[in-house]
Amino acid sequence: MLTVLRIRQLAVIDEVALTLAPGFNVLTGETGAGKSIVVEALGLLIGERASSDLVRAGAERAMVEGIFDIGERPAFRQTLDERGIDCEGTLVLRREVAAAAGSRARAWINGTPVTAGTLAEVGRALVNVHGQHEAQALLAPEAQRDILDAFGGAGRERDALRDAHRSLVEAEAACDALAAREAEARRRADWLAHVAAEIEAAAPRPEEDAAIEDEARRLTYAEELQTLVTEVTEALEGEEGALPRLGPLQRSLAGLQRIDSATARLQELYDAAWYALEEVAREARAYAEGIEHDPARLAEVERRRDLLYRLKQKHGGSIEAVVEAGRAARAELDLLDTAGLDRRTLEARRDAAAVAVTTAAELLSGKRRAAAAALATAVSARLPELGMPAGRFLVDLPARERIGPDGAEQVEFRVALNLGHEARPLARVASGGELARVMLALKVILARLDDVPTLIFDEVDAGIGGRTGLMVGDAMRDVATHHQVFAITHLPQIAARAHHHIVVAKGAKGGVTTSDVVVVTDEARVTEVARMLGGDAESATSREHARELLASASVAPTRDRPTAQRARKRG
Repeated sequence: MLTVLRIRQLAVIDEVALTLAPGFNVLTGETGAGKSIVVEALGLLIGERASSDLVRAGAERAMVEGIFDIGERPAFRQTLDERGIDCEGTLVLRREVAAAAGSRARAWINGTPVTAGTLAEVGRALVNVHGQHEAQALLAPEAQRDILDAFGGAGRERDALRDAHRSLVEAEAACDALAAREAEARRRADWLAHVAAEIEAAAPRPEEDAAIEDEARRLTYAEELQTLVTEVTEALEGEEGALPRLGPLQRSLAGLQRIDSATARLQELYDAAWYALEEVAREARAYAEGIEHDPARLAEVERRRDLLYRLKQKHGGSIEAVVEAGRAARAELDLLDTAGLDRRTLEARRDAAAVAVTTAAELLSGKRRAAAAALATAVSARLPELGMPAGRFLVDLPARERIGPDGAEQVEFRVALNLGHEARPLARVASGGELARVMLALKVILARLDDVPTLIFDEVDAGIGGRTGLMVGDAMRDVATHHQVFAITHLPQIAARAHHHIVVAKGAKGGVTTSDVVVVTDEARVTEVARMLGGDAESATSREHARELLASASVAPTRDRPTAQRARKRG
């Protein structure tokens, strides 16, 4: 729950620290005193859009900080761990907004800088803000479906349907993909057969084109190669060649070495040169023996080279691409031979998945029908207590054309708030006050299912008064048995029902309008409730009326704590 809310330099607030308590907290004050700023601050704390216009005049930045006791919430703690946020039971959310235009707001969780998205994800798991027109989440069809399934305990059935539907979608996609491949293969069958036959007949080998080019060049220039290699061998081994002429040098080198041993190096170099020239001559003779002037072979090689060139031009520019094109063409043709068996296998899988979807959808629909009736009865019973004596709440389950991952039906909350009127979708309720009270009735029923520990109600008392206000206050007090509730209200009937009363008052500080916040108890609270009653807050009559309202809160009946009269009736 939210234990402390600190606000600094935000709009008309200079610096305040609200200490909140478990149960039902209420915030009151004169119109314009700054109550809405507290809601703005909470919005900033849960990641809502920040504007430099919110910064108090003359200040450099505004700051909002909330301290939360998160208690034992394993799933929530795991969420924090996954985002690298350490938490020992207390979580501090902080947001700063700079006054300079264009500056970005900054956010921290337990001192760790985070993005606005992370702040919103964590903040909205801790706080829900509900106002006259802030209940959009509950108006969305998806949210209504989630509420009904949570109320009816249909989570397992819905998960089973989603898994079955996913399997069906995958099976249908596999059938469609096979049919598309088969159709494409049939359309291109003649061409594929030609490609496969042509490439298989040619039987190209990796890097064959390079070898063919080399052989063609040698055959084309065979005579020139023979002439050149003959010149090399004659220059080395002929009568006037290098080797015969170098032979006599051996005697001269031997004589040098006898006289001066330092010339031994010359002998080594001579020997190396002699052996190298001999090797050149030997390699040249061997190469000459391999030169073949074969016009028939040249014609055959040129035909092979031309064939490979044409295949490369048609099928990707390389021998590897040609080989792959032949393999792919043969695979598509083979598909036509095996498609029937594959299709029957996939269709059997698809049909089984469709049966599983239908079965899972029927189980989920049964749970939803039972939950719809029970939720409608429970909420309808609450509406008269909230000032709508003729109010009826219905849950409509119109069928879908086709079963989807979320079921065979849509979920739509409908209400009829006046006698003789037809029920209309909840989203089309005209009055903001009525809508807020319907939302409150839902919250009372669903309180045990809501994981968010702190609920904020902003002026849900619009358009009501008198006994209806007491009923709304009792409903909030009921919700507060399972959640921390924080309500901003103008009604003394609601304020009197709170466990913890906070007052915001407008004053001046340094010549600038300022709002201050204080917790009121005992006589100070009597004074505030008397002021809200509209009379003289100091008159004996107003104060007595205020005391009666406050006293009645301690004996007000709730759903979780029956009155003594009800208890006696049961006995």
